[in-house]
Amino acid sequence: MDFSLTQDQQNIRESILKHCSRFPDEYWLERDREGIFPHDFYKSLVEAGWLGIAIPSEFGGSGLGITEAAVMMQAIAESGAGMSGASSIHMPVFGLQPVALFGTQKQKERILPPVVRGEDQVCFAVTEPNVGLNTTELKTRAERHEGGYLVNGEKIWISTAQVANKMLLLARTTPLDKVKRKTEGLSLFYTNLDRSKIEVRLIHKMGRHAVDSNMLFIQDLWVPEDDRIGAEGEGFKLILHGMNPERILIGAEAVGLGRVAIARAARYARERIVFNRPIGMNQGIQHPLAKCWAQLEAANLMVMKAATLFDKGLECGVEANAGKYLAGEFAFEACHTAMLTLGGMGYAQEYHVERYLRECLIPRTAPISPHMILNFLAEKVLDLPKSY
Repeated sequence: MDFSLTQDQQNIRESILKHCSRFPDEYWLERDREGIFPHDFYKSLVEAGWLGIAIPSEFGGSGLGITEAAVMMQAIAESGAGMSGASSIHMPVFGLQPVALFGTQKQKERILPPVVRGEDQVCFAVTEPNVGLNTTELKTRAERHEGGYLVNGEKIWISTAQVANKMLLLARTTPLDKVKRKTEGLSLFYTNLDRSKIEVRLIHKMGRHAVDSNMLFIQDLWVPEDDRIGAEGEGFKLILHGMNPERILIGAEAVGLGRVAIARAARYARERIVFNRPIGMNQGIQHPLAKCWAQLEAANLMVMKAATLFDKGLECGVEANAGKYLAGEFAFEACHTAMLTLGGMGYAQEYHVERYLRECLIPRTAPISPHMILNFLAEKVLDLPKSY
């Protein structure tokens, strides 16, 4: 059992860290302060060919796995770009898995290459107000008409909708009271984000200001039948193939964010002199940082195990959720510990750890809360009664 990266994976990690060094901490601090999408960072990754890392090579991608994508996303976060950098390309890396797996040949040829080339930017429109994680209760309706569907409804917490021109949309095509199982009757679409029919309203939030979060108000959006991915009513099954990769990548990003926080705190502890000695000599500083390092590395093993299982076509729901849970919790502890290590300066923006702390709350709470993950693990691993 080998837990080390392959040479190719190590090369990906080193190449990404070198690439990201062109965008120092000050760059991300300014993007965060201004709330401006990192267009030049995004463009640089497109030009270097990284956006299509997990997209089949016949459609312009690299044809690699979610494991390699996780290595890449982790390195982006670890470079100091944090969730701002990772989230700017997060969707095209994981979100198009349902298209790659279940789209027709014509759909793949039409959809995937423009994303890899950076011509199309995509958002993931699933979550809704008053529904939360109970996805089968989605209220957005796609009513069938000749040649397509008319969509009405609302979506919430939709990242990058301010800059996207395409969206992967989950909507109900058969009313809930007319299906045998709650998971039936939902359909998946890849279609235009038509701003004449969709109001995109920015949500002002605590962190990751450079990558927008939004509410979508959809009114009479026409979606051609050719934009439906897979069979009508089977969208829930299809979207599951994007959920496990999302948890894996979020977990990898959280580990990367925790690592950069601990590295910055350790450097400060070596350099900060109080009472004529570096504060890093004090075990009260050493032990919390060492504990965080160990926790992050353990979480990383579970995340990479999940990625490996996914790439082998094996069931990985338990591992993907457990990895995301561990990475989210331990990244939070790492970022908080880093801030405490710096003391008062940890609260100053110029030292960056306050930004890491704000951003680490994203992988801790999204796309699924730690509480729901524990519910899932209790049911699937411990065979306890379902509690939700």
